[in-house]
Amino acid sequence: MGTKSTPREVIDVEPDRISYLPGHVIDCILSYLPIKEAVRTSVLSNKWKNKWYTLPNLVFDEQCVSHLASEDPLVIENKFLKIVDHVLLVHSGVINMFKFVDYENLVSDSADIDRWILHLTGRSIKELVVEVCTEEHYKIPWCLFSCQSLQCLKLHWCGLKPPTTFEGFKNMKSIDLSSVMVAQDVLENLISGCPQLEELKLGDVDGLDQINIHAPNLKLFKIDGKFGGVSFDNTFQLAKIVITSWLKLNSESNQSRLHGSSSNMLKFFDHLPHIQSLEIGGYYFFKYLATGVLPVKLPTPCIHLSFLSLCINFYELKGISAALCLLKSSPNLRRLKISAWRFGLHNIPFTPSYCWEDIFSAPIMPFQVRHISLYGISGTKLELDFIKLLLLYSPVLKKLTVKPVANVVPELMKALIRFKRASGEAEVIWQDPFKNGE
Repeated sequence: MGTKSTPREVIDVEPDRISYLPGHVIDCILSYLPIKEAVRTSVLSNKWKNKWYTLPNLVFDEQCVSHLASEDPLVIENKFLKIVDHVLLVHSGVINMFKFVDYENLVSDSADIDRWILHLTGRSIKELVVEVCTEEHYKIPWCLFSCQSLQCLKLHWCGLKPPTTFEGFKNMKSIDLSSVMVAQDVLENLISGCPQLEELKLGDVDGLDQINIHAPNLKLFKIDGKFGGVSFDNTFQLAKIVITSWLKLNSESNQSRLHGSSSNMLKFFDHLPHIQSLEIGGYYFFKYLATGVLPVKLPTPCIHLSFLSLCINFYELKGISAALCLLKSSPNLRRLKISAWRFGLHNIPFTPSYCWEDIFSAPIMPFQVRHISLYGISGTKLELDFIKLLLLYSPVLKKLTVKPVANVVPELMKALIRFKRASGEAEVIWQDPFKNGE
């Protein structure tokens, strides 16, 4: 009796799609992974094996090492050093960006960082990020200042002191320095020695007095911290400025710095013909701008300025005049944001009310602003007069947003509704002072 054969079951095998991904797709996937996870992808298939050898952007931080809380810090450090050294040793492609972030004291000897930077300068690196948190500032080695391929530099808690032969970075486009130790003349020479510089950010850089910015291609400038003042030279492409100063400046000292100019305001805007966005946070720098004889409006109007943000002490007549000067000098302003300065007002003596028309001096030209935001308003007569003026001379205004301080009197809302508006489309919006966001 013959054996009855059974038909074989045909099983459809799903193709190994991950092995057939295009090279550029694999590169894109690897770019989103921490370096430790990128290395692990070598086991996926032959096509993925050692693909990470050519990663253009290398990021080394605490995610590179997994460790227990009780593990010896020296063991953790040795793990981290081996990882960085191994990756740099086997890497066979172009290194565009090297980012080293150490807020956990992963590296105790700065000589190890020096070694990596020396290696990178020979690889024509384009972007370097060094962020550390140590007892002393990490001193950038001199070898970096010979790296002319560098286009972006971001440093935190580092010390900058280039050799006397240093003449700048010819291809540098972006500099971001925070909590960096650098002499003012060194910083100014660094900036002027980067003719292609487009973005400059300075945060909490100590020791700065009256800093002068000379950068013909600069488009963005941001500074935050304690400094004596800012002036611009050959910055005709500068489009966006963000300034926050927490240093209480001395008015007499400011007056002595004018060097024949009638005011800090005139000197500040002299080299800013293409400014589009200006944000002045903190009251003290705006007070610095108001030092000297204020013009009714700037000699050359800011025709490109579309966004203006100011912090004003409504109890100081000079600050109000400076704000009105900028409004009159900005014929194409579209958005205006004003924050009321409230710190220390309990020490300021009562200031009699003043006539806005006298300050603004006739004829009053209409503002072209579309959106106005007011923050920290408490409903004082000086603030209400300012709001009344804005509503009365803004014929194309669409929205006025007011976010008062907490526990403000209900009469403020009633007053805003009663004010006459030049624009029939102007909408007054009252924001809850207890809600975050704008």
